[in-house]
Amino acid sequence: MIDAEAPGRVPFVCAQCGTQIAPAFLACPSCQRLFHADELKRLAATAQRAEQAGDPSGALTAWRQALDLLPTDATQHKVVAVRIAALSRSLDGGPATVKQGSPWGKGAAGVGALGALVFVLTKAKLLLFGLTKAGTLLSMLLSAGVYWTIWGWKFAFGVVLSIYVHEMGHVQALQRYGIKATAPMFIPGIGAVIRLKQYPAEPREDARVGLAGPLWGLGAALAAYTMYRATGIGVWGAIAHFGAWVNLFNLVPVWQLDGARGFRSLARYQRWMAVAVIAVMWVATSEGLLVLLGCAAAAAAAFGRAAEEPDHIALAHYALLVGVLSLMTRIAAPATGP
Repeated sequence: MIDAEAPGRVPFVCAQCGTQIAPAFLACPSCQRLFHADELKRLAATAQRAEQAGDPSGALTAWRQALDLLPTDATQHKVVAVRIAALSRSLDGGPATVKQGSPWGKGAAGVGALGALVFVLTKAKLLLFGLTKAGTLLSMLLSAGVYWTIWGWKFAFGVVLSIYVHEMGHVQALQRYGIKATAPMFIPGIGAVIRLKQYPAEPREDARVGLAGPLWGLGAALAAYTMYRATGIGVWGAIAHFGAWVNLFNLVPVWQLDGARGFRSLARYQRWMAVAVIAVMWVATSEGLLVLLGCAAAAAAAFGRAAEEPDHIALAHYALLVGVLSLMTRIAAPATGP
């Protein structure tokens, strides 16, 4: 799950005319001097170097920082916003280009069991990096302790790790688009939350970030299923079933759930196509959760504000997730207990 918070600012004094500037202002109301002019020049140079080095994610990070320091009515704000949109869209044209040695990988989970295992293993560096955040690690252990008392330690840690992989999918996508956010924080009984410090530039970005969580969660569930098939140990099957169900639930297009973010970039006819996919999978699997998913999707298709421009990538991701996750809810889930 992803939430948002607004960055705070402290009062400034204009270095040029001495006028005290209220926290909401980024330019002097008297002389119009940009308060962060020097920092803006540095960020622009950083962004240009990143672009020249073939690192659009690094460039986006710098340009978004610059955008936060510009008044919304300034000409520079409009120019930087256009540049951000162009760089962001370039990431959809092919695999993301990242810095040499960067821990942020590319791509999404495959649908095969072996591909899922490879997916998780190739993201090991990023997953380990996330555990270096004290708040994330401590809240994970707290959640695991709560679940331990209900289901036993094996399933409890499997559940927490499954949620963690899901959240790190959001982290990877946020990093790719240069969007600032907090580390994941776990809340027992709810899951985990990431608070955004910057907003996606457009619904397309929001959809990529939102659906990245279930895509990575699908990879984790398929990896658990691989272990179940290889070892016959029941707890792996239970973890795979749980991961599939939770990630499918996250596709409900309401509130702050990932499905709502995915739906924001879909045109109206695409939303009805998503409803059709849900209906087909309900006929195929009889999974009760799909009734809730279908009703919410139909309401969003009929009454929600749809995107003017269709987003074929978001629709493909959403349909893939609904299809594979629905089938995975049919995995027999052995009983677990403390």
